[in-house]
Amino acid sequence: MNYIVSTLRFSVAAAGLSLLSSQWQPAQAQGPGTGGPRPGVTTAPIDGGVSLLLAAGAAYGLKRLRQNRRR
Repeated sequence: MNYIVSTLRFSVAAAGLSLLSSQWQPAQAQGPGTGGPRPGVTTAPIDGGVSLLLAAGAAYGLKRLRQNRRR
């Protein structure tokens, strides 16, 4: 049993040392990019999704109002 514990401790220590030593690399910054999105170009239209959510919310609200009036 003592052999297993000492082997396990050695394995954990070796793994920890390996992980720590691999992290000692200098950080590098990213190079200059494109500067962001171009003006006038939309890549994700949100109008359709927002109008569907508003319609669904209005329908749910009307449903709840009708259920409350019946009680």
